[in-house]
Amino acid sequence: MTAQPTLSLAIASDPAADAERRRGLRQMRLIALSLLVLAAVVFLATVRVADQGIWGFVNAGAEASMVGAIADWFAVTALFRHPLGLPIPHTAIIPRRKDMLAKSLQDFMAENFLRDEIIRERVLSARVSERVARWLLEPANTRRVVDEAAGVVTSGLHRLKDETVAELVEEAVLPRLRAEPISPIAGSLLGEVVKDRAHYGLVDLALAEAYRWLDLNELTFSSVLQERAPWWAPQMVNDYVIKKAHVEAMRWVSDIRDDPEHPARQALDDLLAQLSEDLLHDPATMERAERLKNRVLDHPQLLATAVSLWVAFRTAFVAALADVDGPVRARARSEVSRFAAQVDGDPQLRARLDGLLADTVVFMVARYGQELTEVISSTINRWDGKETASRVELFVGRDLQFIRINGTIVGGLVGLVIHAVVLLVR
Repeated sequence: MTAQPTLSLAIASDPAADAERRRGLRQMRLIALSLLVLAAVVFLATVRVADQGIWGFVNAGAEASMVGAIADWFAVTALFRHPLGLPIPHTAIIPRRKDMLAKSLQDFMAENFLRDEIIRERVLSARVSERVARWLLEPANTRRVVDEAAGVVTSGLHRLKDETVAELVEEAVLPRLRAEPISPIAGSLLGEVVKDRAHYGLVDLALAEAYRWLDLNELTFSSVLQERAPWWAPQMVNDYVIKKAHVEAMRWVSDIRDDPEHPARQALDDLLAQLSEDLLHDPATMERAERLKNRVLDHPQLLATAVSLWVAFRTAFVAALADVDGPVRARARSEVSRFAAQVDGDPQLRARLDGLLADTVVFMVARYGQELTEVISSTINRWDGKETASRVELFVGRDLQFIRINGTIVGGLVGLVIHAVVLLVR
């Protein structure tokens, strides 16, 4: 079996910034190395007079400075590579243990930055609702938000194909409607309509249209009744009866229209109330309602009608959104401004909105925080070890050179102290 090649992910870099970092790293390395060379030169220059008064302190300090400088050079270098290329144990830590360090960094981020109380405190202290509300109070910002939203909605409506809508209706909506009993819904809705007298406006409209039709279509009314008149009756009698029926029909419709307490209206209310009860409790009525529902849902024209309604709605809505100064966008801007003003002037509402936002962020972090922190380890794991060490050294190596510098200086001071202690003991 052949080994699968390891995928490596190139580390993003800025050439100009990297050049500046590299120049700073070289400068600090040169300073640290210069101090080491200086300590070595002083040590060699004073080694013959190390037992002569003050020169003993100078020689001891220079010797300790060399030891400190070399030790700290070894420690700093061991982070990124093997010192002098020698495979000394526990060196080249970053290239060899990159994956473990990545996992430790991931755990550190999760335990110290993605805690619920920290996230909630930061979100609440940001006062997002107040800032957004005041930003939206600017008319230019309100227009911008509405325009961007209109563009997104328009793009989404254009991308939603008619075939997709048809599949959604056929595969999701219609099966759900078939499975859901229609009688309880229709019965409850009809009962509430009758109880609240919400149907009165529709009845008034129907009566007004019926009266207008009778008034404008007397000939049609007469011809319909003429076809059903007895053949043996004299024509004059038929004409009189039909004329009388037309007048009475108009009077009857007019009476019902003008009298809210007309017996016919009450009879209609009783009929609707009884139908509501039957839809809720009568098995025969419930069965007939289900059969009617299924016949409607199974009709082949239903799907085409639904898609046609969708197309008509989309066309009208897109056209309305396209008008920059049209009523839809104007109303949207008005509502956004009104809501922003309400939020800006209501501290309790702002507190609720900020709390809701904090709850949402905490929930999202609790649910997806693991995946978020895994981005750190999974990304570092795909980096090449040597390249990772080189990049890390480029970013922090300049500061690490201060360890070498401090080691040189502190080592020299410690050497002076030790030499003084030796002289006292002697």
